[in-house]
Amino acid sequence: MTTLAPALQARVDHTLVLLRQIAQKHTPAVFANSFGAEDMVLTDLIARENIGIEIFSLDTGRLPAETYELMQKTAETYPAVPIRVYFPRAESVEKYVNEQGINAFYQSVELRKECCRIRKMEPLARALTGKTAWVTGLRRSQSTTRTDATEQEWDEANGLAKFNPLLEWSEQDVWDYIRAREIPYNALHDRHYPSIGCAPCTRAIAVGEDIRAGRWWWENPEGKECGLHAKVSRIGG
Repeated sequence: MTTLAPALQARVDHTLVLLRQIAQKHTPAVFANSFGAEDMVLTDLIARENIGIEIFSLDTGRLPAETYELMQKTAETYPAVPIRVYFPRAESVEKYVNEQGINAFYQSVELRKECCRIRKMEPLARALTGKTAWVTGLRRSQSTTRTDATEQEWDEANGLAKFNPLLEWSEQDVWDYIRAREIPYNALHDRHYPSIGCAPCTRAIAVGEDIRAGRWWWENPEGKECGLHAKVSRIGG
């Protein structure tokens, strides 16, 4: 392992303070891990420091093979920190596909958001049931829809506190930490996929494109969220 630069170490220290506070004041708290680069940083910090925050992931049923490979690698790398996986309800997926079509999400924003609701939002609600806070890997510079985010928010839709411990981290910070700590990461990142979601809704980006340009690339950037991070209000930070 490589020693972290002072500026990055300061970011790590700040993040660890916040994570420990969450574990102490918001039991039970959970971390939503989608196996992106940011989420692997948080997984490493939680596991390395033995912080009492549970981890879960949403398997939409349409993830890239590389994401499943990373899920397995993560379980092998951090055996003491189990990651619970939630799936969409089979009957809801069947109804959507049979009525709208297997790739109906390309046809309209409404159909795309309905697919996200079935495959992400409903499983998320189950994952957050009985919890008092959830943690995400959101960063401010990831998207135009995230510039107003704060480290601590109130998730109105799910009725609990939401924390974004990596909010002020840069993309360079994330990758410097991953490389210094030799953390496993999604192989698609090396193929110009900075942001990875479901396979049919994610593509590689060109040089100079926004890092979220590969997500729902057929839609306007101002509305490119699945709903997981839409309804929040500030309560500090």
